[in-house]
Amino acid sequence: MNKKIFSGVQPTGNLHLGNYLGAIKNFVELNKNSDNSCIFCVVDLHAITVKQDPKKLKKNIRETVATFVASGIDPKKSIIFNQSRVSAHAELAWILSCVARMGWLNRMTQFKEKAGKDKEKASIGLYSYPVLMAADILLYDAEIVPVGKDQLQHLEMSRDVANRFNTVVGETLIPPKAKIQEETKLVPGTDGEKMSKSRNNIINIFLSDKKLRKQVMSIKTDSKSLEDSKNPDTDTIFALYKLIASKSEIAEMRIKYEGGNYGYGHAKQELYELIIDKYAIIRERYSYFMENKNEIDKALEIGALKARKVAGNVLKRVRTKIGY
Repeated sequence: MNKKIFSGVQPTGNLHLGNYLGAIKNFVELNKNSDNSCIFCVVDLHAITVKQDPKKLKKNIRETVATFVASGIDPKKSIIFNQSRVSAHAELAWILSCVARMGWLNRMTQFKEKAGKDKEKASIGLYSYPVLMAADILLYDAEIVPVGKDQLQHLEMSRDVANRFNTVVGETLIPPKAKIQEETKLVPGTDGEKMSKSRNNIINIFLSDKKLRKQVMSIKTDSKSLEDSKNPDTDTIFALYKLIASKSEIAEMRIKYEGGNYGYGHAKQELYELIIDKYAIIRERYSYFMENKNEIDKALEIGALKARKVAGNVLKRVRTKIGY
């Protein structure tokens, strides 16, 4: 049975190992399944809830799409587009904001975290973006939305918005279901905390060899000497290694850790070489697309045409129901 799947990704640039293992790898598997109709949206309307450099934003959009395509998402099989090219997103967001409730938005924990103590100075866009997120999803009759646990609250609001709209005007929108990757473990950054661009603790697998090695070598460790055996289960390097390596490679690395005469510098070098080996093809494809930006731009243009057609049908249904 064909399943309609929607996912939106912020064009923040510098997509890192955590993004790949936590989201993009899953997108690739969803794309491969012939029973799925996948739509991957670069949510550049959401991006401007904070100030953006126009040139950098355009570059970040291309980088995000290049990452998708290089990783194995086929733009001929799936729809890949950037949100600002499809005006239906903004129109449906306004319509849905007329049925959404202030109380729902007031409960959104991410707004409280991002706005900080002085929320009175936060933009209306930052406050109401869960309504735009609902529009993003509902425009494509998406049945399944892959989300992290931090986005689950917004997905539930999308369901609330759809159900309320249906109650007010009649059955029109499909309430989506969340697909949470329970098996996806925390991807630690170079400081041992969750890998995050905001913490500047990322490992970007698409950097040049030299810059990538520098990031890997910056991973924080304890002060045990070369001769001392080390506990791999408390070490950030090994935690990252386990997320990428095969079972046999993990077993071999564990023996090295526990045997002594094996330093953290050795472990970092092996992690670096593993990343280079495992992601060689993806890195090569990414470099190609970033050097041939016209191919990314063409994919976005074709994706937008497909997205407008799908979104247009749903928006027409909505407009008819409310009397436009």
